[in-house]
Amino acid sequence: MILTRRVLRWPIKQSPSLPVNTCFSSGIAFDSIKMAAMFSSSEISKTASSLFSAYASFAGSMMLVRSVANELIPHQLRSYLYSAFRYFFTPLSPDLTLAIDERCGMSKNQVYEAAEVYLSTRISPKTERLKLSKTRKQKHFTIGLEKGELVVDGFEDVRLTWRFVCTEGQKPHGGEKKHFELSFNKKHKDKVLDFYLPYVLLKAEEIKKQDKMIKLYSRQCPFSCEDDNERRGGSWGSIILEHPATFDTLAMDPALKKMIIDDLEMFLRRKAYYKKVGKAWKRGYLLYGPPGTGKSSLVAAMANYLKFDIYDLGLTSVRSDAELRRTLLSTTNRSILLIEDIDCSSEVLERQMRNKNKKLPDKTGQLTLSGILNCIDGLWSSCGDERIIVFTTNYKDRIDPALLRPGRMDLHINMSYCTTDGFRLLASNYLGISSKHNPFFAEIDSLLNSTEATPAEVAEELMKSDDPNIALQGLVNFLKRKRDEADDETENKATGCGEVDSSVRRLNAIVSRVKRLKTNVDQRKIMMRKRK
Repeated sequence: MILTRRVLRWPIKQSPSLPVNTCFSSGIAFDSIKMAAMFSSSEISKTASSLFSAYASFAGSMMLVRSVANELIPHQLRSYLYSAFRYFFTPLSPDLTLAIDERCGMSKNQVYEAAEVYLSTRISPKTERLKLSKTRKQKHFTIGLEKGELVVDGFEDVRLTWRFVCTEGQKPHGGEKKHFELSFNKKHKDKVLDFYLPYVLLKAEEIKKQDKMIKLYSRQCPFSCEDDNERRGGSWGSIILEHPATFDTLAMDPALKKMIIDDLEMFLRRKAYYKKVGKAWKRGYLLYGPPGTGKSSLVAAMANYLKFDIYDLGLTSVRSDAELRRTLLSTTNRSILLIEDIDCSSEVLERQMRNKNKKLPDKTGQLTLSGILNCIDGLWSSCGDERIIVFTTNYKDRIDPALLRPGRMDLHINMSYCTTDGFRLLASNYLGISSKHNPFFAEIDSLLNSTEATPAEVAEELMKSDDPNIALQGLVNFLKRKRDEADDETENKATGCGEVDSSVRRLNAIVSRVKRLKTNVDQRKIMMRKRK
């Protein structure tokens, strides 16, 4: 290619101060700049086309390599290689992230629970999605984070970012796995671990005490109506316990009531004592007595007095010793474990006895008496503090004695029939009257001393009328009917026993006569043989 130099000519006015050579040099420079511009634009177009061709070739090669890699390299190895590449080529971050899981092994994570309560008071205006709830007895709304939301907090000169994360479980029907991510600068790690997180735990306890709501947990309702922070490992669900029973409203003997309150208070203040003597900080109560004597109401009164949650456990819902351990480990400290009507659950424990009587091998996947004893008073019982275990039964003699010994059931409380003191308390609570100048009280006291009536029956009679005199007269009539029914039953039993005795005597006389006749026949046969 021959480049032809074109020289543009235009009239040049010679300046008197510039020589002619200078003007000619300026024309040559302008011409050179124009040629360089033309050459650069052509080169750039060629370079761009080359780059696009190279990119297309590289992309096609990478797609081919990726297809071959997906076919030949296993998924686990590819994941490992990708993570290795990310590790080596990702720039180091100055931040440190702590993952706080919902559970810590088989138990709940205390830091997770504290963070959930604490962050509800640190919601910023920039937060886009929140969870809101409130029960009838709560004074304030309960606010929680939706998954993926961020909360920025500050502690002294440290900026901290909380993030709520929910991921799907790997196992089918495994539910969501929840955790918090706490991010901050690495240089503040010691301050966060030594001062900030203990501060979060302390503030969470203070918030809980301000609006403490007693909860009733059950395995039969594994989903909570209040929050999503449920114990998946033990399948507990909860509702707010709104039972109004207190020790002031219980129709019990005053001395027995005072003894129970003193025992509970002594248990609460003896943490150091239990540790010194080497015992788990727990207490067992056996409530026994006829139906309607207030056993469940006493448990509710204990929970309201202590501010303890109640875990209502039915042994029929537990299939094995391992499941029982998981269930009990998912309960919290400062709680009451309630097993109602344990005598009705005796068939669960009798399976082992039937297998032994029939000399059948025990199944390893079933609930056994030894498993229950180990959870109540064995090594597993020391996995929690400040816990109360309550058994209720209508028939104490049906329970295995191994469950009733001290150390398992420390205090046996007899919930008896209604007494005169219990009646006076019920009359005060239901009718608002006292024993002064009331003509019915003396007669009712006399009937209660000779008749067995439960507090539930007495309370039901008192609720039938708002007029105290009509209600008390109805109670008198009710107690008289029960007394007459008891007397008739006693007479029937006595008559029945007399008839049975006379029948037995007649039967014995017949048997004796038959024996004498048989003896006489045998003797005659012997005499006839001798004569022959």
